[in-house]
Amino acid sequence: MPLQMNRDVFITCAVTGSGSTQDRSPHVPRSPEQIANSAIDAAKAGAAVVHCHVRDPETGVPSRRLDLYREVTDRIRAADVDVVLNLTAGMGGDIIFGDVEKPFPANPNGTDMVGASERVEHIRQCLPEICTLDCGTMNFAEADYVMTNTPGMLEAMGRMMTEMGVKPEIEAFDTGHLWHAKTLVEQGVLDSPALVQLCMGVPWGAPDDLNTFMAMVNNVPSDWTFSAFGLGRNQMPYAAASVLAGGNVRVGLEDNLWLEKGVKATNAQLVERAVSVVENMGARIIGPEEVRKNLGLTKRAPVGA
Repeated sequence: MPLQMNRDVFITCAVTGSGSTQDRSPHVPRSPEQIANSAIDAAKAGAAVVHCHVRDPETGVPSRRLDLYREVTDRIRAADVDVVLNLTAGMGGDIIFGDVEKPFPANPNGTDMVGASERVEHIRQCLPEICTLDCGTMNFAEADYVMTNTPGMLEAMGRMMTEMGVKPEIEAFDTGHLWHAKTLVEQGVLDSPALVQLCMGVPWGAPDDLNTFMAMVNNVPSDWTFSAFGLGRNQMPYAAASVLAGGNVRVGLEDNLWLEKGVKATNAQLVERAVSVVENMGARIIGPEEVRKNLGLTKRAPVGA
C-alpha cells in the first residue's frame, strides 16, 4: 500500500501509567504535584495532549482516588501552558486469579473490580477533554492478571462518556478491540469519527512487529484519528512508524523509561526526542488548540471550580 504520511502530527505524553515502574526510575512521578509538573514540562516540550493516571503519593502504586485526580486536573488547568487533558478510565477492571487449580476467590492483592459509574466518576467531576476506553478484555503481562472490559461494561461506560461530552480515546490492544469499537460507533454508543490509540507490544495483546501494526492501522476507519505507541526501546521507532502510516504519536514514562541505553529519561526529554523525529521526517507538530478543533473537543473547568 502507498504511504499516507501524516503531515500535521500531535504528540501525546503518557506521564506515569499504572505499571510497577515507580521504583525503577527516579523520574516516574508519584504525587499529584509531581504528575502535574511532569505533564506541564511535557507540554512545554511539545506535547499537545497529556495522558494521566494517579498514584498513591507515598507508595507509588496505582490509585483511583478522586482527590488525586482532581488535584492533578486543577494544577494542569492552572498552568501557564495550554494542553489537552486525557485522564485514564481504565482502572477498576483488574482481576488477579488464585492458583490454576482454584482460581476463585480472586487474589485480593491487586484485584480491583468496580462498577461502570465508579470507574468514570473522576471523569464526571474533572471533565477532561479526553478519557480512555480500553476496548476489550485481555491477559495482561503478569501470569494471572486479566484486564476485564466486558461488552456491557464498555457500552455503559461509553454512553456515560458521550453524555458527559468527554471524547473517549479507544485503547486498542488487538484487532478484535477495533472490531468492537466500530460496533459501538455503529450502535451510537460512541460518536463518529472516533479517536483510537493503537497499543503495540503489550503482553499479551498485539505484538509490535510491523505486519501486525499495519493490520491494526488497516482496521481503523479512514475518517477516524489514531495514534500509536510501542513499549521500551521501540518507543521512538513507533513514533516514526505511526506518522508514516498516517497517525499521531504517543511517548512517555508510562511506556518507556529510557532516553537511550544507560540514560533514564524524563517525560519532557521523550517529548523533545519525538518532536525531533517527527520534524526531521518533514511533518509539523500541532498544538492543543488545533487538536481541539480537529477532534471537536471542548476545554471545561472541573465541576465546582
